[in-house]
Amino acid sequence: MGRMSENPTSDALPEYAERVLDVAELIPPGRVMTYGDIAEWLGDGGPRQVGRAMALYGSAVPWWRVVRSDGTLLPGHELRALNHYRAENTPLREAPASADGHVPRLDMRRARWDGVPGAAADAGADAGADGRAGGPGADGGGGAHT
Repeated sequence: MGRMSENPTSDALPEYAERVLDVAELIPPGRVMTYGDIAEWLGDGGPRQVGRAMALYGSAVPWWRVVRSDGTLLPGHELRALNHYRAENTPLREAPASADGHVPRLDMRRARWDGVPGAAADAGADAGADGRAGGPGADGGGGAHT
C-alpha cells in the first residue's frame, strides 16, 4: 500500500482514515462508491467524515473511485478524474452541449459498486431502482465487511 500508517510512527494515520482508505482500495477499476456508501459499509461516520479522510489522506489510493452521490466530478479535479474514468471504462453520462463546461457525470446506476467482491463483473446489470445491486450492507449484517 505504501501509506505512512504501515510504519508505527507519530505520523500514523488515524484509525478511521485507515479504514476509509482500505475500502477505497477495494473498489474495482471502472466502479465507484459514494462517500455515504463507504460510511455505511464501515458502519461508522458519515459522508463528511469519509470526505475529510479522503481529502487529507487519499492521494495514495484510487481517490477518483470515491465520489459524490449525484455523480458530479470532484470540483478542481474533474480533468484528472475524467482521465482515470476513461482509462478504466467507468460508465459516464455525457453532459449536454448547453451544460457549463460540458463535463460529464458518472452514470451512478451503472458505475456504483455495492462492496460485494465479484460484483464488478456485473457492471450494474442487476442494479435496483436506487442504482445499486443491493447496496452496502444489503445483506443485513454487513457480510464479510471488516
